[in-house]
Amino acid sequence: MRLPARVSAAALSAATALALATACGMLPDDAPDATAPYARLTAPEVVNKALAATRAAKSVRMTVEAASPEGPVEAFVATDIRGECTVTLSMGAAGTMELVRTGGTVRTRSDAAMLRSASTAPAENLAGHWVSPTAADRHAELAERYCDRETFLGRLAPKSGTARKGPTAAPGSGTPALTVTGGSRDGKWTADIATEGRPFLLKLRLPRGGTGGGTGGGTDRTAPVTVEFSEFDKPFTASRPKP
Repeated sequence: MRLPARVSAAALSAATALALATACGMLPDDAPDATAPYARLTAPEVVNKALAATRAAKSVRMTVEAASPEGPVEAFVATDIRGECTVTLSMGAAGTMELVRTGGTVRTRSDAAMLRSASTAPAENLAGHWVSPTAADRHAELAERYCDRETFLGRLAPKSGTARKGPTAAPGSGTPALTVTGGSRDGKWTADIATEGRPFLLKLRLPRGGTGGGTGGGTDRTAPVTVEFSEFDKPFTASRPKP
């Protein structure tokens, strides 16, 4: 069936206008999928919404991956807005430490390797026992710093102005997410932000580990840090361990 001339002309005009806009760079490079919930927001606005939602979560789990002179760093963290926290920290050959912070009290339990790497003696007497960490225990300092989600969110916040939208996908968590990227003098950062439910930050990759109030505490200052966020608002109990 032949379309009326005026309809064909209108369609041709619209197609031509779109082609010209694309050729002249009039369409934004980070234009999102029209079905995405953030279609009307700029990339920096999306990041700021994610920061606000993640900060406001009553509780969150975090998996942190970084590097240190002693080997790869991996931490499993559960924390809530009251400051209750549990951490399991592994640092390659340096060993493993558990930390519990509840009611304002901090206790740690380390294996012999971790105690030896921290120059805590006699390691054989303290290994496997819950103790109050000393001010000089750099591993305990790092583990407790991971209890504060702001350790990571605070490093992303000043970089949000460089954000650009990327594709939507379902990362390891399985939750559909919008990928946002940006850059700073330290390098490129990447964030995955949930597109279903609240705009939680699901995954964050920061270019360097020890700059601008970063992770520090024995981590490699030139290595990237990756943080995965999950189980938002799911309660947990940090029970005070017995000595």
